[in-house]
Amino acid sequence: MIDAHAHLWLEQHGVVDGLPVFALSGGRSRFGREIRQMLPPAMADGINSAERFLAHMDFSRVGGAVITQEYIDGNQDAYLRAVRRTWPERFRVCALYEESGVPDTEGMDGIKICGSRLKEPDLLRHAAVFAEADRRGLFISIDMADGALQTEALRELALSHPALRIAVGHFGMVTRPGWEEQIRLARLPNVFIESGGITWLFNAEYYPFPSAVRAILTARDLCGIGKLMWGSDYPRTMTAVTYRMSWDFIDKSSLLTEEEKRLFLHENAYGFYHFKKLPDLPLIRHMAE
Repeated sequence: MIDAHAHLWLEQHGVVDGLPVFALSGGRSRFGREIRQMLPPAMADGINSAERFLAHMDFSRVGGAVITQEYIDGNQDAYLRAVRRTWPERFRVCALYEESGVPDTEGMDGIKICGSRLKEPDLLRHAAVFAEADRRGLFISIDMADGALQTEALRELALSHPALRIAVGHFGMVTRPGWEEQIRLARLPNVFIESGGITWLFNAEYYPFPSAVRAILTARDLCGIGKLMWGSDYPRTMTAVTYRMSWDFIDKSSLLTEEEKRLFLHENAYGFYHFKKLPDLPLIRHMAE
């Protein structure tokens, strides 16, 4: 399997609503004006390293992962370059776009745009970063503002750069009104949808997330299963579910065929993110079995 949406950091030094985000203890972080459980409690030192993620990946038999970024974690470009150099087969990594010009993409595979957090929400005002990603053969990972606010602009940019790979995150913010408009963008050949955060968005329902499965079926009918990719949004979603639970509710569903599961959990991301040889991970039985 391939996880199309995860996060890593050695030190969290981000911002939310103009206020700082930083690690405390026991996996908690100062998150603006409140304290939130940012990581599973056992990650008591606040370090969200590649080594720890690989332990989760190996146990869950996830061969590769795409490391995206978020303003609330702070810019992690330097660390992600090191991760990419150390584990080139396992990881693809994104540079963070911060509205201060095109980021340095040396050693990176893609560029992350936090569309919902942009000071200038009109994506056409950020056309230069799309053009540069296209020129360099990188992909764009974008979490968009709710609903259709940015869809027409992204459609225009995708049509202007037909060879540019674009992945829309958070499954189009699936629990928000108008989310289907983001999914319809994947009718374009170069736009895909990844499900990072879908267990967060359906957290009130909780495992096995039947409404999330139905949303995947709706998206399949809108753009085709070949345009959809699984993502976990590790590690934040692991404060509610285990890493294995973030994908096995899909694997256990009787509403998707085995072929659809294979495409969603592996094949689509394998091609989109240009993975090559992934490890053959053995099944390790856990102590509750």
